[in-house]
Amino acid sequence: MTAAPVTLTPPQNDPSFESIWDEIVWRGLVHVSTDEDALRALLAGPPITYYCGFDPTAPSLHLGNLVQLLLMRRFQLAGHRPLGLVGGSTGLIGDPKPTAERTLNDAAVVAEWVGYLQEQVKRFLSFDGDNAARLVNNLDWTASMTAIEFLRDIGKHYRVGTMLKKDAVSARLNSDEGISYTEFSYQILQGLDFRRLHLDYGCVLQTGGSDQWGNLTSGVDLVRKAEGATVHAIGTPLVTNADGRKFGKSEGNAIWLDPALTTPYAMYQFWLNTDDADVIDRLKVFTFLGRAEIDRYAELVREEPFRRAAQKRLALEATGIVHGPAAVAAAIAASEALFGQGDLAALDADTLAAAIAELPSAEVGESDTVVHALVATGLCSSASDARRAIAQGGVSLNNATVSSDEATLEGAALAGRAAVLRRGKKTLAGLILR
Repeated sequence: MTAAPVTLTPPQNDPSFESIWDEIVWRGLVHVSTDEDALRALLAGPPITYYCGFDPTAPSLHLGNLVQLLLMRRFQLAGHRPLGLVGGSTGLIGDPKPTAERTLNDAAVVAEWVGYLQEQVKRFLSFDGDNAARLVNNLDWTASMTAIEFLRDIGKHYRVGTMLKKDAVSARLNSDEGISYTEFSYQILQGLDFRRLHLDYGCVLQTGGSDQWGNLTSGVDLVRKAEGATVHAIGTPLVTNADGRKFGKSEGNAIWLDPALTTPYAMYQFWLNTDDADVIDRLKVFTFLGRAEIDRYAELVREEPFRRAAQKRLALEATGIVHGPAAVAAAIAASEALFGQGDLAALDADTLAAAIAELPSAEVGESDTVVHALVATGLCSSASDARRAIAQGGVSLNNATVSSDEATLEGAALAGRAAVLRRGKKTLAGLILR
């Protein structure tokens, strides 16, 4: 299938803002930071080097990481030089979770995941020009460090009382689980990263999620104590769902950037289902649309929310940023075809499978009746309910109305032996035909 092409907004900053600092504040990307006036001046001056770290505690980055990647790209578009750190050493430990000790992954697995994450980071930054991005791995400067060197050169700058006050550490100390010395030491390792990057590249800014603020300031404090230099940190707000829980792997609801873990179709649907109350904030964070255009969508949300114009634009832009225009075009085509506005038969097997994976589904035989399939998928509560729905003209198979309660699934298989059953206008189910 060749889906209709889509046009994405190119990565760009909004020239209507006086500075990149003003723009990221307007986009809601600054939840907490070091000195705001100093940061405004720093980002408005000559190019600086900044970094963000990503730990390979999973084989893919996720939505929370995307906030950082897009913030890094905005700074790079403003002329600054990014360092994308994938933590080959910190990934062997993992930052402390608020509730329980992490399961340590095998070193070979972590090394493999480092490669995966590096390839993902590359997709969002430019590696050309005077401010080309650079990838770094903290295993390069920690692997050869002895325990004595770590304690003498780095540990001496840390005060246990201050370390105990960090939010994640404090939460764990007050839990039944407690905290191991391994995870307690994580903030020192992250501080070591900032110092190393400051010495090697002149790095003066680190970004991260606000839940990492204790780790971010660990590096700021270490550079000040060990090198007598002033560096900065910015903590972005966490991406949360309607009930206030953040999205992420620790919550079990991550939206992954790897299409094998979260398909482009599933990501497109995730954005499309954004609540009206959240969609404008999401447009600010996850797209490169300018202020004037986002304000126009805010007006549409207020005046014509039923059109969901803002959600459609968000789904197009954000999915396209992650997966590219071809993938988002296929996701749009699948979404339209499922609801009778396109040709289901034109969908390729992978796209159709991704769409059906998001629906209730059942495995059935081609000789089975549509009545049986309606009950098997849960679209109808009983055979009599199914027959009544068919008699009322409310059932379709692959977008064709089913007119007889004796109709079977013979010949219904689309690509990948799949089919789509619908009751009413919006209630869908997938069928896998044996």
